[in-house]
Amino acid sequence: MAKRQGGFRRKSRHKLKKHYKKKGKLSITKFLQEFKQGEKVVLNAEPSYQKAMYFPRFHGKIGTIHSKRGKCYEVIIRDNKKKKIVIVHPVHLKKAGVKK
Repeated sequence: MAKRQGGFRRKSRHKLKKHYKKKGKLSITKFLQEFKQGEKVVLNAEPSYQKAMYFPRFHGKIGTIHSKRGKCYEVIIRDNKKKKIVIVHPVHLKKAGVKK
């Protein structure tokens, strides 16, 4: 029996890649973002910071903030017809409807 190949970020080279114009150090404001309960957010991975990153299948999904857990947030998203709770660091979140 063959051993399973690959890990968490397997086959996600394009999806979890940073735009070449946005490469460099992270801004501190991304770390210090605050969200309120019930606020809509977009899961937008920051590839240079891997801690508390969600599974790549959920990239680009819109969810609502459920609660705060330590430094991270619990976000409720819909995966097909199921509701799922994902624990995400604020670096990987962006307010829905805001372009930057």
